[in-house]
Parts: sequence; C-alpha cells; structure tokens
Amino acid sequence: MKLSLSIEKFILHTQTQNYSKHSQTAYLIALCQFRDYFALDFDTDPDIKMIEADDIRPFLGYLHDNGISKSSIRMKMSAVKSFFKFCVTQDLISDNPSSSINIPKGEKRLPSFIQQNELSDIIRQFDNTTPLGARNEALFELIYGSGLRISEALNLVPSDLDFPQKLVKVRGKGNKERIIPLGEMSILSVQKYMHLRHSLNKGKINHLFLSKSGGKLASVCAWRMVNKAMQGFCSSPQKSPHVLRHSFATHLMDEGADINSVSEMLGHASLSTTQIYTHTSTDRIRKQYKNAHPRA
Repeated sequence: MKLSLSIEKFILHTQTQNYSKHSQTAYLIALCQFRDYFALDFDTDPDIKMIEADDIRPFLGYLHDNGISKSSIRMKMSAVKSFFKFCVTQDLISDNPSSSINIPKGEKRLPSFIQQNELSDIIRQFDNTTPLGARNEALFELIYGSGLRISEALNLVPSDLDFPQKLVKVRGKGNKERIIPLGEMSILSVQKYMHLRHSLNKGKINHLFLSKSGGKLASVCAWRMVNKAMQGFCSSPQKSPHVLRHSFATHLMDEGADINSVSEMLGHASLSTTQIYTHTSTDRIRKQYKNAHPRA
C-alpha cells in the first residue's frame, strides 16, 4: 500500500476512535508533512513496506530546516510513530521502522494548576439558576472533580453518571473506558444542571452538555468558558480545561493519594506520565519548607 493511502486509512481511524478534533488535526498536518518529505526528497510516494528507519531519520532534519520548533518536532515524530504502530496492527507492515528512532527530548515543564483557595472564588461566578450558568458550573466541577479531559466530558451522556454509586464512566483515548469517582460537589452541580437542561434540549441530542441552540457543546466554547471563569481569580499562567485536570491530579498528590490510583483515574497508559505531578508536589513542599523553616 502506498504511503499516502495508508495515511488516509490512519486518519480515518482517528476519526472513528474518539480522538479529539485537535489530535486529528495535529496527526493530519504531521503526516501530510511526512508524505511531502518523501515527495520532495525522494520524488516518490513509496510503498509503506519499503520504508526503513534510515528513510525516516532525515525527516527530523527536514522539519528543523523548515523552521519547526523542537516541541513541534517531538509532536510530529510522535504522530509518525503512532502511524507506524497502527500500520503494524492493521498488518500493512510486519515490522515498525520507527521503533528505533528516538524523539528529541524537550524541556520538562511542570503543569499549571489552580490553588485550592482559588476554586471557591471561581465557582462563585456561575449563576446556577440559569440553564447556561448551571451547565458551565457542572462542566467546571466535573472536569476538576474527576480529572476529565475536555473531550471526555463533552462526550458524556446522562446515563454515564451513576449518582447512587458516585461514579462516572468515561471513554478516553482509543475509546478505552474507565470508571472514576464522582465528588459530592460535582454531583450537586450536575443534578442542578439536569433539572434545567430540558430548556436547552431539543430532543435530538443525548449528550449531557448542550449548547445554547441544543446541539452538543463544542470544545472551543467550553475552552472559552473555562478561560473566562479563571481570569482574575486564578494565579496559574495557563487558564484552560486542561489546567483543571492538572489541578485534580496535583491536589490529590498533595494530599497523599497513591500515584497508581491517580494514574488510573487520569487514564494514563504509563506511570511515568503521572510522575510529573510528584515533581510538582515535591517542588511545592520544598518551597514551603524554605519559606517557613528558620534554618532552611
């Protein structure tokens, strides 16, 4: 199978496997550049079975020469690796030529998070007596309370929430399901919203979070809502739904939660991904010690 055709097959796969729109776009752009690299440097659309590691490595230089930043090169090479893994699982190739290629290391940045004393001021802004205000409060509480990705929250349907058991069923990356505890404040906020949700529901959409017009709430609208709510009340330099997810993990780790449990709730494939929150907590403890201890 030609490279261009196998890329189309992979992009179609991302569209049917609950990948976020952002991830779909990022994969498409990266793999189109990978295809163009072969067209420009090799003047061919190769058969995917003929591609070897030595054919892929110069792609790093190709990206660098085109002014792509180090962090973007990391993302694009991750997309290439995901693509070849998919090709192996689909029996398009027998061996993964990208498995031996190392992705350039980037600077490890600690995630932004909301201070615990800032949360009540942010939540207080929402007018939960209106359908949209109640929706916004419920979405905010649910993302922070259960550490959801924005795409996971927006894909929920009412039956995914089990109030008596205080659990929410989430479909994450790769359409993998996981069960996460629901906090009391999340339950109260969602129940308040569901009492008012009928005024938004036009009877056609089953998603929990609806737009003003009755459709599924778009991620860009949710992002703007969270960003606006955090402005002026949050010291975090970043203000987005993902900061709420970071805050969920950071606050759990600060209070002594087991890293394995946090990793499972976040839906991380590896503990190494979750370990960044141990660095965050240790960093804060070190600063508090330095500021408070007389002989620090």
